[in-house]
Amino acid sequence: MSTKRGNVWIAVSGLVENENGEWLVVKKRYGGLKGKWSFPAGFVNEGETVDEAVSREILEETGIETAVLGVIGIRSGVIHDKISDNMIIFRLKAISSDITVQENELFEAAFMHPDLLREHIDSSLLLKSFADETFDKMLNKVDGANPGNQFGYTAYRLFL
Repeated sequence: MSTKRGNVWIAVSGLVENENGEWLVVKKRYGGLKGKWSFPAGFVNEGETVDEAVSREILEETGIETAVLGVIGIRSGVIHDKISDNMIIFRLKAISSDITVQENELFEAAFMHPDLLREHIDSSLLLKSFADETFDKMLNKVDGANPGNQFGYTAYRLFL
């Protein structure tokens, strides 16, 4: 299995909550989650941090602007004994509310209550797993961290 991303994948996904306690979910047009409700997700691009990537992916797929709150999970697996598939799952707050579906990638996008998603036949395993969580523990974003100019970072993020 050859891929433009090589054999180590770094992806991001976001649990975006609105002021009503509903989560932003999408139904993808492709892949293993085709036709299933899942969190918006995508790959980290060259030159961006993981928190920048999750906000960009959500905006591209749904038109929803977000604020990153912290990290709530990591999903990691190996595909066909070859590809290391890793995803960092963030918790975000919705800043905007008008959804614009990226029709090339998605069938639909909506804000739905986690209780509905927990029981919905079309919900992904990840959605159902998170619907049972209380998020008492989260790695929070620490602003202003700088390990020193000797490293040459143009962007640096800590989640503690």
